[in-house]
Amino acid sequence: MLSADKSAKKTRRKKTREPVRPWFQSWPTDIPKHLEYPEIALPSLFDETVRKYPDKSALVYFNREFTYRELKLLADRFASALSELGVRKGDRVAIFLPNIPQFVIAYYGLMKIGAVASAISPLYKEREVEHQLRDSEAETLVLLDLLYPTVEKTWQNTKLKNLIVTGLKDYMPTSTRMLGTLLRKIPSRKVETAPNIHSFTHLLSKATSTPPEVEINPIKDLAALQYTGGTTGIAKGAMLTHMNLVSNALMCAAWLRSEEGKDTFLAVLPLFHIYGMTTGMNGPIYLAGKIVLLPRFDVAGTLKAIQKHRVTVFCGAPAMYSMLLAHPELEKHDCTSVRFCISGSAPLPPEVQRKFMEVTKGVLVEGYGLTESSPVTHCNPLDRTMKTVKVGSIGLPWPDTEAKIVDLETGEGEMKGGETGELVVKGPQVMKGYWKMEQETQGVLRDGWLYTGDIGKMDETGYFYITDRKKDLIKYKGYSVYPRELEDVLYEHPSVKLCGVVGKPDPVAGEIPKAFITLKDGAAPNAQAIMDFVNEKVASYKAIREVEFRTDLPTNLLGKVVRRVLREEERANAQV
Repeated sequence: MLSADKSAKKTRRKKTREPVRPWFQSWPTDIPKHLEYPEIALPSLFDETVRKYPDKSALVYFNREFTYRELKLLADRFASALSELGVRKGDRVAIFLPNIPQFVIAYYGLMKIGAVASAISPLYKEREVEHQLRDSEAETLVLLDLLYPTVEKTWQNTKLKNLIVTGLKDYMPTSTRMLGTLLRKIPSRKVETAPNIHSFTHLLSKATSTPPEVEINPIKDLAALQYTGGTTGIAKGAMLTHMNLVSNALMCAAWLRSEEGKDTFLAVLPLFHIYGMTTGMNGPIYLAGKIVLLPRFDVAGTLKAIQKHRVTVFCGAPAMYSMLLAHPELEKHDCTSVRFCISGSAPLPPEVQRKFMEVTKGVLVEGYGLTESSPVTHCNPLDRTMKTVKVGSIGLPWPDTEAKIVDLETGEGEMKGGETGELVVKGPQVMKGYWKMEQETQGVLRDGWLYTGDIGKMDETGYFYITDRKKDLIKYKGYSVYPRELEDVLYEHPSVKLCGVVGKPDPVAGEIPKAFITLKDGAAPNAQAIMDFVNEKVASYKAIREVEFRTDLPTNLLGKVVRRVLREEERANAQV
């Protein structure tokens, strides 16, 4: 796609004998094993799409559409506005926004002048926001007016110099007739006036569309400081370079086998999360796709968007697909436009996979990635026949991605096919390291290999499987019990809506598997019946020995049950 950019350097691969990889025997015949990655900054991918498809629809936000030409103009103006405020190459600019056009504009605009994006979850509370602002040393923050109260009490404790404030309505259609009463119901908040508090739209209205040119080294210079690890300790900033993000966007495009300008992508995954950032924004923009932005995941709204815009590609999390299937009016919506769905962030229950494919007539496959790898490293082939899809597997490593299973003790011995150990990966998408955390970086990056902390295995045909997180492993009388295996069986039960399995401390067994469950509407709680359902399908040492029903479970931003919270509750109760 970048062949017209003659100034773009290409990464060169030494001509050596092609190494034999187990997954090559299962490789899709129409996808190259190796790609050429242009040594350019991420915004150059965007600019090349604009050059080729200036009048094509880029974003749809409610009933307003932005062409690629319009989007570039706004991003260029934002870059100029930041430069006028004194933002320079290498400065961190925090983005505290939901999925609205301003996120895309700010993201690409700040990178055009060499600044580094640090996206913050809109669900974060004061303490979490302050930690990320202080740790990243961001001096500029782009935020939603409704989120100002979260920042108001803490930003004086940070290095922030400028706040750029925007609202949900700022880029909606101006005609209230088009939206009826909806536009009037959209919330907003008046933010105090101060010299260092700026209006997003006002800044852009005054800015030039010709930002200053900045020389960027795509291999060395950071594009994003993406925070991760909040569920397992202090959030760490993964340093992602332009090449990290460019390479993963190109891998995504190759795996989708999408024809430029043909697909419509549903961006319901949060763009502040690396999964949504790559599969809902960077990848689709490289492919000149149309991106349907939804500010938040709403089951009814998602179904309407799929039908109205004839969405063809939908990347999501298992909890999203499960909730869509449970909606009482699912059958009233036509979802058959969807060709491909990729599920990530958590294990995909086979029953959810099967039922969702029945509804869409498309293919839903499981993939795998993590923030430190920009994020995707593995995925099942998007095969409508399902002949090359292995249920329960995260699939094959993506182009130019190496992967292996190593022993859990030293991390040095490579395991044989079928043997369990820790998954480690290597590739152009792997991060530079953790921001200001040299010791933590050395713990996960060894000789270029990223140690994922996930327990898995590889079969004889090169497909990889994740059995669990190292820290989630349950030890019952010396036996290793993997929560995911039990959760997959639980999801087969017709009454189970959401579940999580953890080890409960036990004086005799060490730990016993305990299940936390939320039920589908109308289902009656029957712990013994559910335990019998599961325990008939697993070895006796894996048997669930206790069930607790709840109205809700602790989840992260993608709807994944946070086992750590449940495990800590059980340990605290055991000490009482």
